[in-house]
Amino acid sequence: VTHHSAPLVRHLCRKITAASPDPAKVKKVCDKTKRFLQRLINQFGEPRVVITDKLRSYVKPIRTLAADADHPTHRGLNNAIEGSHRPTRKREKIFGRFKSHRQAQRFLSAHNQINLIFRTRRFQLTANSYRHARADAFSLWAGYTIEMVA
Repeated sequence: VTHHSAPLVRHLCRKITAASPDPAKVKKVCDKTKRFLQRLINQFGEPRVVITDKLRSYVKPIRTLAADADHPTHRGLNNAIEGSHRPTRKREKIFGRFKSHRQAQRFLSAHNQINLIFRTRRFQLTANSYRHARADAFSLWAGYTIEMVA
């Protein structure tokens, strides 16, 4: 962990420790948090802006993680961030319960690619065009399944 993210990791680990009595679970979550923060910092570098809601407990870790970053907490700024996962969550709910988050993501990534083939934008097409689009989708799918089996 870099010198910038270490205080944030310690802060998050303390919060997790206070919330969970199981030490094994706490260590596992702390290790995952360290890896996650390390990956973010390596991939994106120092953030210029950190947008959060108005929760006061965010202030100190953000100051230690990114001292030079702007930290606006105005109402509504994080709506786009919090809403970005809604389509995935909606699809997860439609398809029912999954045993794990990884299983849901694996299924949805494959389903999304298949769904793009079959879900034509019906409202933009005439009935004849829609029939042709569906026929094309099924012929594409038949070709893909032949390739997968072979």
